[in-house]
Amino acid sequence: MADKRRENEFLEILGASVINIKQLGKLSSYGISDTCGIRPLAWRILLKYLPAKRDSWASVLDENRKIYKQFVNEMIIKPGLKEYCTERTDVTMDDHPLNPNPKSEWNSYFKDNDILLQIDKDVRRLCPDISFFQNASNYPCEDLVNPINRVEVLHKRVQRTALSSQNVAKNRSGIVSGLISKKKQALEEYAVLPEGSEAHWEVVERILFIYAKLNPGTGYVQGMNEIIGPLFYTFASDPNKDWAEHAECDTFFCFTNLMSEIRDNFIKTLDHSMTGIGGTMDKVSNLVKTCDPKVWLRLDSQSIREEFYLFRWITLLLSQEFSLPDTIRLWDSLFSDPLRFDLLVAVCGGMIILLRDQLLTGDFSSNMKMLQNFPDSVEMEVIIAKAHEIKSYVNLAYLQK
Repeated sequence: MADKRRENEFLEILGASVINIKQLGKLSSYGISDTCGIRPLAWRILLKYLPAKRDSWASVLDENRKIYKQFVNEMIIKPGLKEYCTERTDVTMDDHPLNPNPKSEWNSYFKDNDILLQIDKDVRRLCPDISFFQNASNYPCEDLVNPINRVEVLHKRVQRTALSSQNVAKNRSGIVSGLISKKKQALEEYAVLPEGSEAHWEVVERILFIYAKLNPGTGYVQGMNEIIGPLFYTFASDPNKDWAEHAECDTFFCFTNLMSEIRDNFIKTLDHSMTGIGGTMDKVSNLVKTCDPKVWLRLDSQSIREEFYLFRWITLLLSQEFSLPDTIRLWDSLFSDPLRFDLLVAVCGGMIILLRDQLLTGDFSSNMKMLQNFPDSVEMEVIIAKAHEIKSYVNLAYLQK
């Protein structure tokens, strides 16, 4: 009965001519109903993709979908094809693979391959315990099946021999597998589907490639695949087919908006600034020190550095510490926080404090293992409740001062 009442509350808020964002956020902080496509719609609003005025949605969506289609056609095109040409043309001396001209399509093509190599490797790791990303999309890129076939299948550009070597790399803090949890250590690559089909991981690959092309200052950084995965899963699983059909475009813009809020965590030059990952880790450490000095002293005495576990927690919004359903539930609360991402700091601090008894009795090895592989026995609702409790009596704004 309570679930049905909450569902009706969501439907009432989302059905209004002007969405009350504050009310939607307050209700979403306790979890969003899975039914009727409520979560995908709520996320689009909370991530500032859809405006509050409902009657403007159609024009916003139409414009963004045209823009995204243009991105695909302009950024994922096979070299050697003249613009607007209806037939494949021969490569001429005007543009060929050895052309030194910086404006050459081939020059850009080869530079892009360096980015694509990492993206392709990472998207094949997405959520290995579910089959969703291996499954064929019901809405493959229409230009891939177009007879002209100007848009390229990205995974075909990646050299398979390069993918089979060095699957585990050091992150920028020098920690091996810093962004790869135990769930990712022994995976088989996703199988490529028959010609004309497109797996969900291939769709994600295209989105990330376009994002990297449009944001050269940030580019693509390992771990972005773990941020985009739950977004695309949520939008592509929408029971409303009209929305699910455009999951790729909507994911791109929501991911771009989300990255605008957390991208400092992915920029190495900002690691030790207040806005970068180092500043956020300091906030979590200071929060634990304030709320539970004994736990903080225990970790400090054992020289358990925040980089060993918090780096991944914060950068990936905890997507690698929990199952996909729990991650999605957590993100309901994170996206609803008007002071994003203060709640993330409280959640990370709460997770550590909830392990108090084990941490105070554990040695270096057991404590490190527990923090790098957060116990499944701690329920998500308990973690979120602890985070809200912490926020109610700790001023997070002063933790870094």
